[in-house]
Amino acid sequence: MKVEGPFSVTETQVQTLQPGDGPVVADTAAVTVCYMGVNGRDGSVFDSSYERGEPVEFPLDGVVPGFQKAIAGQKVGSTVAVAMTSADGYPEGQPAAGIQPGDSLVFAIKILEASNG
Repeated sequence: MKVEGPFSVTETQVQTLQPGDGPVVADTAAVTVCYMGVNGRDGSVFDSSYERGEPVEFPLDGVVPGFQKAIAGQKVGSTVAVAMTSADGYPEGQPAAGIQPGDSLVFAIKILEASNG
């Protein structure tokens, strides 16, 4: 995935790149995903589970709103892209990741597993 910066969105947009054939992910599911995140301001990759070489597991009710919007309602096995507003990402910024307030973020996410509790 390549994002040319500067890139920003006024509302969070989700696109299914490749639909999966697993169960639909609930709003509060715990999910296991592979993902990479790109900062729209400069096109830099600020986080990638691929670089770490292992997927990440987290509850959808414990992540930024843009992540929940991207994953909830999708089917397990899907690959989705989300372009999220700063408000749905890190409105205060996240200096450790080089994210400034107002930065739009783009994630590509592959949904590997979900447990709907």
